[in-house]
Amino acid sequence: MRDSTRRLWDQQNRHPGDRLRLFSAVRTFVGETNVLYPGSFVDVAASFVFDSVTYVDNNRNAARFFADTSGVDEIIEQHRVDTTTAQWRFIGADYETDLDVADHSVGLLVSLYAGFISEHCTRYLRPGGWLLVNPSHGDAAMASITPGYRLAAVVRSRSGNYTISQRDLDDYLIPKRPTEITREALHELGRGIAYTKPSFAYLFQRTTD
Repeated sequence: MRDSTRRLWDQQNRHPGDRLRLFSAVRTFVGETNVLYPGSFVDVAASFVFDSVTYVDNNRNAARFFADTSGVDEIIEQHRVDTTTAQWRFIGADYETDLDVADHSVGLLVSLYAGFISEHCTRYLRPGGWLLVNPSHGDAAMASITPGYRLAAVVRSRSGNYTISQRDLDDYLIPKRPTEITREALHELGRGIAYTKPSFAYLFQRTTD
């Protein structure tokens, strides 16, 4: 493994096991599926849990990291939760462009701290598939107003552990300040909405083509 690969992973993994716990909780809820992770940078923790993951990022350091395929494989093998071999690939591109991914082919779309991924990548998510999204950059709010998505669960974080709940979903995604949430307003705001009852992340299910 290249030293640069190890350094980038160590920087990403500043809270060891955090993303492993997150993705483990998500897999328990959604089941085994193929994953698309736009804006991933070098967060390969999804491959610790899921068998097939496509990572997307246009960052140069991410491209260098994933170019060290044996090093990435080593990191995954060190943390893999079972003995099966994880399949992964990296697309070095802006997720707003057309990706080498078939429409309606993905079971889980990941949107964590990387902008309005749902706006550009929902096309790849199959009906019945899942969007894991946090509120940081406004993408949870975007999904909440996008036809064809329904809030299916919330992801709670406490003391470094993650749980997924489907209780009282109507209590979530209510803005603290009365405001009309529109696509244009979210782009102008450029950040998440403050909610009366926040959650670490949300799981939406795609209901239509």
